[in-house]
Amino acid sequence: MYSKKPEIGRNTKLFFNEVGNAAKTTEILLCRFCKNGFTKGGTMQSLVIAFAMYSKIPMPRVDWNEKNMKYALCFFPWIGGVIALLQAGWMWCADYFQVGNLLRGSVAFFIPILITGGIHMDGYLDTIDAIHSYGDQQKRLEILKDSNSGAFAIIYGLVYLALSLGIWSELTWAQMPRLALVYCISRTLSGLSVELFPKAKKTGLAATFQEQSDRKRVSIILGIYVLLEAAILVWCGWQIAGIICAASVIVFAIHHQMCMKMFGGITGDLAGFFLQVYELVMAAVILGVQYI
Repeated sequence: MYSKKPEIGRNTKLFFNEVGNAAKTTEILLCRFCKNGFTKGGTMQSLVIAFAMYSKIPMPRVDWNEKNMKYALCFFPWIGGVIALLQAGWMWCADYFQVGNLLRGSVAFFIPILITGGIHMDGYLDTIDAIHSYGDQQKRLEILKDSNSGAFAIIYGLVYLALSLGIWSELTWAQMPRLALVYCISRTLSGLSVELFPKAKKTGLAATFQEQSDRKRVSIILGIYVLLEAAILVWCGWQIAGIICAASVIVFAIHHQMCMKMFGGITGDLAGFFLQVYELVMAAVILGVQYI
């Protein structure tokens, strides 16, 4: 139990002000950079498609055509922002009301799944089954399409659950600024993998978004996101930021190697697998650095 209730101090308020300024800057860049712009509705409809596809947040109906999907992945990290706000609210309440460690960790694990509907966890489980099939590349791709879960998916799903509960049970409100950024960074890097990696197959979610998007512009915008996220991390503390950035590069490099060697490119399931693994690893890193 904690000796005193947490307060939202000056540094935390400044952090969220910086995040708000970064969001405003991103909106301006998108309005100027994307040809359709918010005023003509094209980019706004891309936002709706991103949230409708990658979250369970109710969205108005829009046409899923090439024009509207062109910049959808630019808004993928924004879903991470929504999760971060809810997660921050829960962690503050958990510390304020001195909620037990197990309940705090359980709710923290559940919030991202509640918002996303488990779409990325599904990719994680499918990828685990494919990796442990020890078949050839074509066999692994076939397993990714299989809606049934194998033994390895169940086993490693439970491992992921246990590790998440353990890590989040030890994390507190004090680590939340960096943890909040992880949800945005994971989606930025996942989006970049979809745009930059060759597609493993001609059909599927990743192939559809890759074909319909303006790959050059979207990649540049996601690259700007990476710079903004890195700048905020440095603002929170350059020593820890260096560790997080180094770990991010390593995880992303391993993701690229795995995609190319084992599957011949990227798929939606592999992008979801990376997102889940990245968030777990970064949470462990943030927890670990407090003991350094």
